[in-house]
Amino acid sequence: MTFLKVTGLTSRYSSSKGPVYAVDDVDFELDDGESLGIAGESACGKSTLGLSLIRMLSGGTAKGEVLFDDVSILDIAESKFDDEFRWKKISMIFQGAMNSLDPVFTINEQFLEILKQHHFDDSDKIILDAINSVNLDKNILKKYPHELSGGMKQRVIIAMALLLQPKFVIADEPTTALDVLIQSQIINLLKSLKKNGMSFMLITHDLAVLSEISDKIGIMYGGQMVEFGSAEQIYKNPKHPYTRGLLESIPTLKGNAPKYIKGVPPSLLDAPTQCRFIERCPLAIEKCKQLPPKFETDTGYVRCWLYEDEN
Repeated sequence: MTFLKVTGLTSRYSSSKGPVYAVDDVDFELDDGESLGIAGESACGKSTLGLSLIRMLSGGTAKGEVLFDDVSILDIAESKFDDEFRWKKISMIFQGAMNSLDPVFTINEQFLEILKQHHFDDSDKIILDAINSVNLDKNILKKYPHELSGGMKQRVIIAMALLLQPKFVIADEPTTALDVLIQSQIINLLKSLKKNGMSFMLITHDLAVLSEISDKIGIMYGGQMVEFGSAEQIYKNPKHPYTRGLLESIPTLKGNAPKYIKGVPPSLLDAPTQCRFIERCPLAIEKCKQLPPKFETDTGYVRCWLYEDEN
């Protein structure tokens, strides 16, 4: 059953030089228990997409339609969204655990602050359940952030996101700056949460990680989702030239030298009306100078004129 349906989501920031469309006309659907992976280069709009869904765009605005359990969450009042949705039904694991924890308060005090904001009284049990869900000992609650390792801090941030048992969690680069062993532990933790029925959106640069954990994958470029489909389709039959370029950049055990995509992404301050990948695309044709299309695939869609004849 579809619980999240995003249609025409466009998120804009204001700047002294004009509007910056960090997310532009994004569509996707997610069913109960499914995980969605979002990949793409830096500044392609991945984090802004996550912040738009939880309505935490500092200095930005989001338009379009986002239906969460059939409720249009972009249209309801901020107070209603805060009381009924944020952290209770939708939560977020923010990028960079060090920046998400207050250094002058203990871990327990920071959990209590979240519960206070959302009017929960039975705090001890809720906090212990959250700590246990990420395999941390209760003694950690007495400690300050500087007393914890990077992996432990990341687990605390995940526990905070799970504190009120939300239905959907947005994880923004949850393994950034962690060593390989700790990264593996965090990914295994997310896998266990998925087995327990939780839906989440994982934002990452690491396509290898997405292959392990995602049911659906969205590839973002220049603020747009240029390809969306099942994980199997994206990995076995990638359609958009950008998706292929990303996959070819992954080192393999066969020892083949990874390729890289030449050039740089377009500025989102003055985004081109034509295909945004045209300047870097080895397969560009004359039609690519027109507005980028959106053609349906078996499990999603692709924004590329190469697939016009298939539709």
